[in-house]
Amino acid sequence: MDSPDAQARRLERARDRQLRVRRTRFAAVGSLIAVVAAAGAIVVATSTGGRGSRAPKTLGKQLSGAINGRASVSHGTGKPGTATVPILAYHVINVSPPQSAAPPGLYVPADEFSAQMDALKAGGWHAVTLDQLQAYWTRGVSLGSGKPIVITFDGGYASQYKTAVPVLKRLGWVGVENIQVSGLPPSQGGLTDSQVRGLIAAGWELDTEGINQPDLTILDSSQLLHEVATARQTLRTRYQVPVNWFCYPSGRYNATVIAAVRAAGFVGSTTVVPGWASPQGDRFRLPRVQVVGGSSPSELLSQIASAKQNTSAPAASAGT
Repeated sequence: MDSPDAQARRLERARDRQLRVRRTRFAAVGSLIAVVAAAGAIVVATSTGGRGSRAPKTLGKQLSGAINGRASVSHGTGKPGTATVPILAYHVINVSPPQSAAPPGLYVPADEFSAQMDALKAGGWHAVTLDQLQAYWTRGVSLGSGKPIVITFDGGYASQYKTAVPVLKRLGWVGVENIQVSGLPPSQGGLTDSQVRGLIAAGWELDTEGINQPDLTILDSSQLLHEVATARQTLRTRYQVPVNWFCYPSGRYNATVIAAVRAAGFVGSTTVVPGWASPQGDRFRLPRVQVVGGSSPSELLSQIASAKQNTSAPAASAGT
C-alpha cells in the first residue's frame, strides 16, 4: 500500500486534472455565448430597422471574420486599376419643345434613352460612379464583372429624375448628377430639392457645375473661388454627400480654373472633350462622350467605340 504522503500527492494531481477540465469547458461555453449574443444582436438590429439597420451587415462581417479567424472587410487589392473607362454625358431626357432656346441635341427622348441603356446592357456594360472609378484606379477596388461605364447628367433637369432614374433602376444601375447650386427653377424644367434628394436616395452620385454655370475662364479670383469652392461646400452641407467631382460648365476651362478646382478639394473634373477616361491621364481633364438626340442604340455603341482612341484632353478648352 502507498504511504499516506503518496496517497495525498495522487489525490492532489487528480484534483488538478479536474480543475483544468472545468476551466476548458467554461472557456468553450463562454465563447459560444459570445457568438450567440452577437448573432442575436444582428437579428435584433435587423428587426428594429431605423438608424440601427446599418449595423447588421458590419456586425455580421465582424462575426464571420472572428469565426473564420480572418478579416472580412475588403479595401481593394492595393494594386491600382489600369483600365480606361468611357463616361457618357446626357442633358434633358425628353423630347425637344418646338420653340426651345436650348440646342435640340441636348434633348434625348425617353424611349431613345431607354433603348440606349438596354443596348449597353446587352453589350456587356454596367454603370458605375466616378467615386467607384477613382477607388478602382487608386486602390484596385473591383468595379464588378463586365465593362464599366459612367453615365453623367448635366444641368439639373427634372427629366433626369422622372425618366432616367426608373430606366437605370430597372437595370440595377445608378448615375452621376452634375448640378448647379442655383439650379433651374422647376417652372423651367429644373430639379426640385426633393428630387435631388430622391436621386441621392436612389444611389446616384452628386457632383457639381458650380453656382451659376458661368464661363469660369473669364472670372476673377474671388468669383472663381465662389463658383468652385463655395459650390462644393454648399452642396456638401445641404445634402451631406462628398461632392468629389467638378464638371466644367459648357466644357470651358484653363490652367487657372483647374488650379481653383484642385484647391477646392475636388478629386477631379470632367470635360466635353470626346474620349475615354484613363488612369494615366489628368484627373482634372477627364474626357466624356456627349450623347445627342437622335442617336440610335447602334450609333451610340459605335460612338463609344470610336472615342476610345482618345484618352486625354487639352490643357485648356473653349468648350462647346
